Amino acid sequence: MPGSMAVKCSENLHALTTLKPCAGHPSGWTLIEACLSLAMASVMVSLSLAGLQRVQKQARSVMCRSHLGQWGQATALYCLDNQDWLPLDGAPNGRSLRQAWYVNLPLSLGIQSYHEQAWRTNRALSLPTSSIWICPSNPRRSNGINLFHYTLNRHVNGSGSGNQVKITTIPNPDQTIWLYDNAREAAVAGWNHVHTNLHGLGAHFGQLGGSVIHPHAKDYWDFELDRPRIMPRGMDWIPSLRE
Repeated sequence: MPGSMAVKCSENLHALTTLKPCAGHPSGWTLIEACLSLAMASVMVSLSLAGLQRVQKQARSVMCRSHLGQWGQATALYCLDNQDWLPLDGAPNGRSLRQAWYVNLPLSLGIQSYHEQAWRTNRALSLPTSSIWICPSNPRRSNGINLFHYTLNRHVNGSGSGNQVKITTIPNPDQTIWLYDNAREAAVAGWNHVHTNLHGLGAHFGQLGGSVIHPHAKDYWDFELDRPRIMPRGMDWIPSLRE
């Protein structure tokens, strides 16, 4: 679709700039006619570019949702292979090498772990937007130490990188926030790390049950008090509060 828009824009500009002079003006266009033609061309270009940017933005958002959905599938596979246990959180700084969501979940999908990604410590490298580690809408690059576009909700397993619970003990997994768009750097965090304006005044949340939602930021963030809503509608940050 973006390619067809560019072709259409080019055809419109060509048509405007190759119009033949009117019969009443054998010597060529008048100044007014030329100005009107240029104005029309400018409007067409602006509309075409706006449409192209809108399509690109939607495509990035769809890809991000797909990535979170794949992390949800990885979580389900991990639980099936491990007697319903969820993966350990791992160290928030991304340094855990054996037991962490960013180590164990990739294994469930048969892909490289986080530590095998060269871009995690090298900000000069282009980010592979098709990778499930990357949100195409997030411009953040490595700080030289780590890079996590998605972060795990630390309230599911509970505080401490060594804590672990079974998915069957979660009261409502279809509402429980599991992974979400990360506004900061940690691999594991709470509600203070959530984005509020990444995908059209909101963010994507992958829930423990496997679904991915896109609520408006005002639904999970109190902008008057500048703090998150602890129990937003349809979203559980702390599963035990619903028991």
